[in-house]
Amino acid sequence: MSTSPFLRNRQTKLAAAAGKAAQAGIPQPPAEDSEAGQEYAVLKVRLDECLRKLADVASHEARLPMKAEFLAAFRPWVDGVIEADTPVQDEILLTSLVWSIDVGDFTRAVQLGAFALRHGLAMLERYNRSVACFLREDIATFEIDNPGAVPLDLLVRVDELTADADMPDAAKAKLDKALGRAWAAKADAFDPADDAAPAGGAAALIDQAVGKMRRALGLDKKVGVKKDIERLERRQRQLREEAAANGAGGSETEQQAGDTAGGQ
Repeated sequence: MSTSPFLRNRQTKLAAAAGKAAQAGIPQPPAEDSEAGQEYAVLKVRLDECLRKLADVASHEARLPMKAEFLAAFRPWVDGVIEADTPVQDEILLTSLVWSIDVGDFTRAVQLGAFALRHGLAMLERYNRSVACFLREDIATFEIDNPGAVPLDLLVRVDELTADADMPDAAKAKLDKALGRAWAAKADAFDPADDAAPAGGAAALIDQAVGKMRRALGLDKKVGVKKDIERLERRQRQLREEAAANGAGGSETEQQAGDTAGGQ
């Protein structure tokens, strides 16, 4: 599905023009009688062909490089839609969102998800979920199944984008679980000598993890975080005891120093 630089540039410009021509209200696809609408129709035919090719392949693993190739082919059009930054119901962009998660390009997925949420795009019917629910649940599921695959800052960004959206509690809980484990992993890897270490140290990171885990459990009793909470709460107590001991030790040392000075 390789295309020439000229065609890629043309698609980007047409997609941007289609976005800028979009009317206020419910997002609609590009107007059929416009040049951009005609290009969109051609690309939709290609998209349908891609979906058929994927449907013919049973292996999830074998489909991944295909999706990566398709994403690259449709990227000029999608970049143009993003450049326009106006409401336009675009199946190519939404499919690219789905495939970006599948191939592990989470930065791109969050970029496309943020665009879709900002402009009120409706998710593709075959997924039977809203954009917010799909973005939150599928990225969380990927991270839970593959710990460390999604950078923590992107998990936090997804949480910000979707926290107030209406969706089943179980879907919300998955991201809280993923965030809780990501914060816990950050605490486990905490290095107090690191100049970029957060204020509050490992204890602050554990507190973040516990908060997210408790939130997940409150939303879904079957989310599977009870053991995580027990482990984190033990770590919390340990860190508090260490902090108290260090504080007491510091006070005793200061007192001894004061006694010495007074004796002199």
